[in-house]
Amino acid sequence: MLNIEAILALLDSRSFGSIWFWVVLILAWTLAGRHVLGVPTEVVMAAHRAAPDPDDDPAALLLLDWLSLTLPRRELSRGAGVALIGMGAFALTTLAVLGFVYGLEMAQALVLLTLPFALIRLIEMRLARHLSAILRRAETGLSVSEPAAEAARMMRRHRLVVTLVSILAVALTTFYGVGWMLAHPFG
Repeated sequence: MLNIEAILALLDSRSFGSIWFWVVLILAWTLAGRHVLGVPTEVVMAAHRAAPDPDDDPAALLLLDWLSLTLPRRELSRGAGVALIGMGAFALTTLAVLGFVYGLEMAQALVLLTLPFALIRLIEMRLARHLSAILRRAETGLSVSEPAAEAARMMRRHRLVVTLVSILAVALTTFYGVGWMLAHPFG
């Protein structure tokens, strides 16, 4: 027989008071900013610094090559995208209700950890769609410097958004975690 109290006790373990939660939070956001859609940041920066010339720059070619390898892995059919968003929304809503209505600390911590990542993934899906169009244009055009510069500009802007979201997410999680620990000093 399923013991609901045991399941709820497992979910209500201390999160904000555990050093491991904070290590996972910092590590997750550090790793989130290392790549843009699977393309290393160094490749994006090299393509951005490349001089816009009519000849094909090696940095521009490298960026477009990376995009041609990573973008097909992120393509979803319309039905799969809707199903993925629906399941993610259900999971986040369930965690939010368990955490903020029923007061489970672990669920609150998971919402504060995963909600910003879910927003970043939605933004990445939109960026991947735009970059796919740029990549198709580069495949049919004569020069790759202009599409590569546009892709690098969009990817740099995305990286800035990820950095700002990560700073905001870590700060809000820290403030909420400190507030939780002050309100519940003994767990």
